[in-house]
Amino acid sequence: MRVYVPATLPMLRRLVADGVLDPLGGTAFALTPALREAYIGGDTEELEYVAMRDAARASLRLLAGELTGELVADQPAWPRRVVVAADTDNAVARPDLDDGAVRVSGSIPMSAVAAVHIDDPEAEHAVRQAAEFVDAADLGDPDAEFLLGEAEDYELAWYDPSELPFLLELLDL
Repeated sequence: MRVYVPATLPMLRRLVADGVLDPLGGTAFALTPALREAYIGGDTEELEYVAMRDAARASLRLLAGELTGELVADQPAWPRRVVVAADTDNAVARPDLDDGAVRVSGSIPMSAVAAVHIDDPEAEHAVRQAAEFVDAADLGDPDAEFLLGEAEDYELAWYDPSELPFLLELLDL
């Protein structure tokens, strides 16, 4: 199953260093039967894109924790959404969460990573604002929802896993 794991740049650094990715709380997103049912008109590619966008929004929540120092106090926060696309057989649907939410058991090895999606530098300001207000948007604040929409207007760039060491070096991580 192709899963989309919400991540951050420091998590990518650990992936490159350790060769494995540990999804926070085992949470990822995928094209589940519930997601397919919710979007009857979409084809597989469109629905996988929906799952990736859900993971990108979850990445905002991780980024919010980094910006406030809750997750990675000794590392700088980089305001970019990150989604790791990987193939695994260790994922099960989480019907208690979103339609596309899955729980991944165990670590995801680098060999299972198919691609990495990251915001370009132009998105940093919008992503930083969205991360600060993601909870308010979830509670229905229209101004916060607007900020999330601005960040989500930016498409994530695609990177091959072999490019990660060079990309992280360019970002000085």
